[in-house]
Amino acid sequence: MNTISFPNLARRTIAEFLGTAFLLATVVGSGIMGERLAGGNVSMALLANTIATGAALVALILSFGPVSGAHFNPVVTLADASQGGLIWKAVPCYLAAQVFGAFSGVGMAHLMFELPIYELSQHVRSGGAQVFSEGVATFGLLAVIWGCSRRRAESTPFAVGGYITAAYWFTASTSFANPAVTIARAATNTFAGIRPKDVLPFILAQALGALMATLLFRWLVPGEMAVHEVPEDPLSLDSKEPK
Repeated sequence: MNTISFPNLARRTIAEFLGTAFLLATVVGSGIMGERLAGGNVSMALLANTIATGAALVALILSFGPVSGAHFNPVVTLADASQGGLIWKAVPCYLAAQVFGAFSGVGMAHLMFELPIYELSQHVRSGGAQVFSEGVATFGLLAVIWGCSRRRAESTPFAVGGYITAAYWFTASTSFANPAVTIARAATNTFAGIRPKDVLPFILAQALGALMATLLFRWLVPGEMAVHEVPEDPLSLDSKEPK
């Protein structure tokens, strides 16, 4: 009988970095491609951006989920740690990997489309409706994650991808729902960008939405909640390999 193999912290950190980088490369790159091909039709550009992001999320979560849990999102990491799904000492590594990965993804997308590696966004995303949308979007995302991971974990990648695809269209903000994504998108003056001055209200709304969803699902779905199973020693540099 094989033992369960748990990746060490270094592997988890790299998985979070790579997953977040490819997520941002998809968000920004598909936005650039969609805008260039849509000929001024914003709805077509958004549709292209939406489909690419939802599809990439499914693929990335399936690929990196067995390694790190495929958070790619600081509020998911913090929520998971608050419910005992991730040891708190590992949280700074996850958060750093997500932020650096997000900026790396933006730079990757820009290089692929022959743009400056980074350029401050001028895309205005302000106002109460936009901020409220981010709270709603992030609440919904965490609700989907908690609801699926607790009862039918194998469906989580598809549920998250499907939810984000829908949330692009039913929220006024096009559902950033991720502080690392929000910060990095301030460094792209493309279809997916957000002005730096609009970043903080988005992040505060995202944090509040995630907190509310986590507290609610702690009551709705009693018992242990965790995005992924935790090894006995998640900070060990040596993982147990199958025998």
